[in-house]
Amino acid sequence: MLKNGSPSRARRVSARLAPIGLSLGMGLMGCSDSSTDTPLGPLTADEAAPVVEGYAALVFATYDQSLISAQSLQGALGDFVADPSAATQQAAKDAWFAAREPYGQTESFRFYDGPIDDEDGPEGQLNAWPMDEVYVDYVDGMPDGGIINDPSVDITKESLASLNEVGGEENVATGYHAIEFLLWGQDLNEGGPGDRSHEDFLDGGAIPNADRRREYLGVVAELLTDDLAAVRAEWDPAAGDNYRAEFVALAPEDAVQRIMRGFGTLASAELAEERMNVAFDTKLQEDEHSCFSDNTHNDILYNFLAVKNAYTGDFGSVSGPGIDTLVEARDPELAMRIADQLAATEALVRAIPAPFDQAIQAADGSPERTAVADAIASLRDLGDVFVEAAATMDITLNVALE
Repeated sequence: MLKNGSPSRARRVSARLAPIGLSLGMGLMGCSDSSTDTPLGPLTADEAAPVVEGYAALVFATYDQSLISAQSLQGALGDFVADPSAATQQAAKDAWFAAREPYGQTESFRFYDGPIDDEDGPEGQLNAWPMDEVYVDYVDGMPDGGIINDPSVDITKESLASLNEVGGEENVATGYHAIEFLLWGQDLNEGGPGDRSHEDFLDGGAIPNADRRREYLGVVAELLTDDLAAVRAEWDPAAGDNYRAEFVALAPEDAVQRIMRGFGTLASAELAEERMNVAFDTKLQEDEHSCFSDNTHNDILYNFLAVKNAYTGDFGSVSGPGIDTLVEARDPELAMRIADQLAATEALVRAIPAPFDQAIQAADGSPERTAVADAIASLRDLGDVFVEAAATMDITLNVALE
């Protein structure tokens, strides 16, 4: 990421969006039924209810798996700090990779002020990026930098939460990327990830404050699982008095609009633009998502799958119905176009070369940069067809970030 310890530009964008209007027969008409040529009009509760219930089940299942994998990560980090070695460090890295997969697929549940990113939501505490790593620990040329090397700062869940993003969104103190940095260290390698030694966590080694470094990892891992457990609880179908209960009771067009706002904004504004095109344009490693571990290509894939899952209603044992069933009922031709666009986009996303930082830094017109550019363009096209799909239900969809 930053090789000189200077602050990086903040690229984590607020979840707040420009206001979105709902058009209920005012200017936008539903597409015609091909057999009767009669406009279908706004969604009915009978149409929307199975999709909304299915979405709520999908959200809960994805956060549930995210929590389980985060707990496994917490356990692996506990083993590492109890006995720092190359083997326990690698096991912790493997657990971090595994934890990123389900969490990346939750990102389509954002952008409508749900429990993950309303004004009290923990999204910034879980997944803020990019990170000015010297805010947490030493970097090349600044051996005394960071919270870890400042004994006046208590390392507790409360203190780290209070310090997260203080003074700038790049001042990331918690979450997946703080853990990533502590496990891998700065990425100073041209062709690979960071290679922090496990000896940074051994007392009496060349790098001071190993005890605080171990303590930091344990605390930030506990905070991660606490935050995920709190979001999961808001979608728990057994709770009865939580956000899920409110969500499934919404008017059908409101609930469906929120679902589509989440995956539509992720596809076109957040993933295509903020997470990919910014780094593509600047060619800067600091603008990629998981720069310490070189996992950005997988982050992109998991985020695409978040879009696909929310549209189809499928994740793990949860299997629809999704928004695709509503589109199919109103405009079968559009439903087929979206299915084709999803398949094409997935193929392009999977074709992005790894590591992502090397792909974006390749020569203009190279196969590597072309692969990234093609995936970005396809994600933008997805956003466009999702707006069309919303219109078939008399919903006006704005997928732009503020």
